[in-house]
Amino acid sequence: MAVVTRNGEKVWRRRENREQFLISGAWLLTVAVFVACWQLISEKTIWMFVWDAPTQAGDLARRMVPPKWSYMDALWRPLWDTLNIATIGTAMALVLAVPVAFCAAHNTTPSAYFVRPVALFIIVASRSINSLIWALMLVTIVGPGVFAGILAIAFRSIGFCAKLLYEAIEEIDPKQVEAVQASGASGAQVMSYGIVPQVMPAFAGISVFRWDINIRESTVLGLVGAGGIGLQLNASIMNLAWTQVSLILLVIIATVVVSEWISAKIRHAII
Repeated sequence: MAVVTRNGEKVWRRRENREQFLISGAWLLTVAVFVACWQLISEKTIWMFVWDAPTQAGDLARRMVPPKWSYMDALWRPLWDTLNIATIGTAMALVLAVPVAFCAAHNTTPSAYFVRPVALFIIVASRSINSLIWALMLVTIVGPGVFAGILAIAFRSIGFCAKLLYEAIEEIDPKQVEAVQASGASGAQVMSYGIVPQVMPAFAGISVFRWDINIRESTVLGLVGAGGIGLQLNASIMNLAWTQVSLILLVIIATVVVSEWISAKIRHAII
């Protein structure tokens, strides 16, 4: 609160003049940026399509009903591929994320000046690239199919799993590690009996959580040719087979709901 004297009387103000000027300037700058962005968006938007969007959405919804239930026979194998992409990709990511996490944690890294920066770079690089972009690149390198999808999920998940795991490693109780070291244990024994038991609950929770996320991500990798049920979704959209599209969307929703239920049960069991 600022105090201003007027004719010998104290007048209380919420802010000083300089602070009020800076806040007003920030609001003015925000409004100016918003107006400039809105003008840029308006120039590149065909508003005729925007106003017609509710009508088109209603027409598309009518075309998607009822779902083509007979098409389900063609979805079992792609659905199985989708589950395999998520599960195997998550397993591969965990195998690679564990050593990366131990190299990134400041209390377990072999070198804080060389190994740790490299491990942190791997984590950042993995998390910065979306799984669809990984899939797009890998389809070009190894060809379309499930293998590209597995690698895309794995490469995307390494950074996520390693980041959470190395944070858990850095938060362990050092007294337990010191007690194991005081008994004359080797480095491997310190790792096995002092560190690993403390991070195993976190590792299990991270594994289940990432698998749950990968179930969702693997359903759309087929849009770029990386296998799974996304291939059928893309083909149905291209052929304007909207009753098939609605069935595929229902299957994806059901798969995600079941995976949520399974992961929640496993997490509760672990906790």
